[in-house]
Amino acid sequence: MLVSILPEKIIVRIGFVQYNVAFGDQRRNQEEIVSLLGDERFDLLVVPELCLSGYYMPSREHACKLATSFGEGETFDFFHSLADKHQGAIVFGFPEQAGNKLYNSAAAVLPDGSQYLYRKAHLFNLEKSWFDPGDTGFAVFAFRGARIGMMICFDWFFPEAARTLMLKGADIICHPANLVFDYCQQAMPTRALENAVFTITSNRTGADRVGNEIISFTGRSRICDTRGTILAAAGIDTDELHVVDINPNLARNKLFTPNNDILADRREDLYF
Repeated sequence: MLVSILPEKIIVRIGFVQYNVAFGDQRRNQEEIVSLLGDERFDLLVVPELCLSGYYMPSREHACKLATSFGEGETFDFFHSLADKHQGAIVFGFPEQAGNKLYNSAAAVLPDGSQYLYRKAHLFNLEKSWFDPGDTGFAVFAFRGARIGMMICFDWFFPEAARTLMLKGADIICHPANLVFDYCQQAMPTRALENAVFTITSNRTGADRVGNEIISFTGRSRICDTRGTILAAAGIDTDELHVVDINPNLARNKLFTPNNDILADRREDLYF
């Protein structure tokens, strides 16, 4: 019989902000984030997808006007200053210009100035008219004893995304989102459970409009633990900050029962 080994306890403070993103109004969105954070302490914070630009692009050309290069410009100056002020890592979504390519991307910025990039692999609906498919793949970085991975919004629909991050060693999956359905909020406890990882989904509220067309967002951001328990959850249409303390080392114990290890029990010989 296998014996579960109690993981070493370390405390990491993780959280999300949820708010109504004002389309194209970077300054207002920055002020909203600053107001929600106040003097809160965190080690890791997740902010929504396209958190300063807004989501519903009138065209690819308009998206290009709102885009920035990775690691440069006002967007990165703002988040680096926040990471420095709060002495924590921040994961946020932004439209990324890279040569003649335009990506729906997420970045992680750390207090020491380090930064990491992920480009959305699975584009949703109209995004295929605005953005190019991501080409970074899924990667993991370390911060304060935790191993952290990133995915964006519709990536949740593909179990391979979260599973790949787990197989690469992620303890925590950061998930900036602009969700228009509420299926994801129902599914994230399963993504956390089936991979024995923590997940942080930061969604937005409100709506974006182009002419007479409206896209509305579903809020309900949440943090799930390695057994799929919801540790923190926001409402449907409220601006909120939630922060909780976790032990990321719990994600390194992959025993589901004394006789079932979710890594060792995988039957890769049967899957393809």
